[in-house]
Formats: sequence, structure tokens, C-alpha cells
Amino acid sequence: MRKTILTAILALSTALPAAADTIRVGMSGGYFPFTFTKSDELQGFEVDFMNAIGAETGDEIEFVTMSFSGLIGALESGRIDTVANQITVTPEREAKFVFSQPYVYDGAQVVVKAGNETEISGPESLKGRSVAVNLGSNYEELLQNLPYADEIDIRTYESNIAQDTALGRVDAFVMDRVSSAQLIKESPLPLALAGAPFDEIRNALPFRNDEEGKAMRDRVNAAIATLSENGKLTEISEKWLDVDVTKPLAE
Repeated sequence: MRKTILTAILALSTALPAAADTIRVGMSGGYFPFTFTKSDELQGFEVDFMNAIGAETGDEIEFVTMSFSGLIGALESGRIDTVANQITVTPEREAKFVFSQPYVYDGAQVVVKAGNETEISGPESLKGRSVAVNLGSNYEELLQNLPYADEIDIRTYESNIAQDTALGRVDAFVMDRVSSAQLIKESPLPLALAGAPFDEIRNALPFRNDEEGKAMRDRVNAAIATLSENGKLTEISEKWLDVDVTKPLAE
């Protein structure tokens, strides 16, 4: 009888789904339209994207918001498991983390106060100018890698780069083209795109380079592939950005 009960318990336990793991996702909550708070609700492209990932993998998704400049350190220290905040894949980051496949393809964009786009028409026009970038973003590195970087006054900001550009406190800021276009569309600030994007960027999810991080990356990669194939990834992109940015620019 005892053997029968034990067998029944084992059969029941194997029939039940495994308890869901939790993926702790770091984001700034202040990067419209990717991650932002409206009516006390965290929302945006990244929020929908990670919730769709969780629906595919069976993981619980826990969002953790903090300043953008602290996200990478939080990932390194184990306080979060990944960062969904349009993290661009760079050689320096690849040396520290394992990345998912890219899920956003974009380009770096110069933005100026409306009316100044004829005077500043792209990266070469930034010589002798003050240019704002978000602290901890890859755009500071992009500017520093330009051959005339020593002629640019690069200023790092925690926030308000758009406001300071509109007020003339800096001459321009650099951000990704998609976010820049959405910001100009939604904001009352007098801003304009200055020239074409000057660098292609691939954004992906970083994970710690250990056994657990690699396993989580692999689960997430399988989910991204499914979301790409079934059109859900495109749907999320068009919902928030009015364009599909989930495929390589060459396609």
C-alpha cells in the first residue's frame, strides 16, 4: 500500500509543471517609449517585450527600476539578472557578459534645438560644440571614437538632455534614432533630428557570464526566436514605435 501511495505521489509530481523561475529585469523607467512610468504604471516597448518573453519561457518577470548608470553594476553584482533598456552590444560589454540575440536594430542620432538643424547637420558638425549623452550609455564612447573627438565638448547627463538642448544649454544630444523620433513626436520641446544616423547599433539583453546566466540567455534566445517567427516582436515594435526595428537594417 505504501509503495502504491509513493508511486502515485511521484507520478503526480512529475505531471505538475516545474515552478517558474524569476527573471529580475533592470530598467531605468525613464526612457520613453522603451521604459517609462505613466499613471504610476511601468510600461513601454521593453516592458511588453519582457512580459512576452516570460509568457514563452514560463518565468516570472520582476521589473527593478533604477538610474541607468547603475544598471550594469547591478547586473554584475547579481541584484538583477538582465537589463532591458536598449543595451547596445559592444566589444567591451561582450568581454564581461553573454548577450541574447539582438532584438532591436537602430542608429545613433544627433538631435538639436528646432531651427538649428541646418547649422548642425550630423556628427561632423559637432566640432566645437557641446553635446549631451546619457551617463552610462554607449553614445559617449561613440563620440569619443570619432577622429575629431577632442574637438567636441562631451557632457554626460543622468537626465534632462532633451530639455537642456531645447533651452540652449548644450548644442545637441546624441541618442538612438527611434527614441529621438518618438521624443520629438510626443514632446512639446522644440527639437529636430540633425542629419542621418551615423552608426548602426544592435541592442540585446546582457546576462552574467556564468552557468546560470548562460542557461537563462539560452531560454530567452529561444523565446526571442519564437516571438520573431510568430510576429509578436514586430507587433510590439509597431505598437510603441510605429515601425518595425526588430530586423537588421540591411534587410
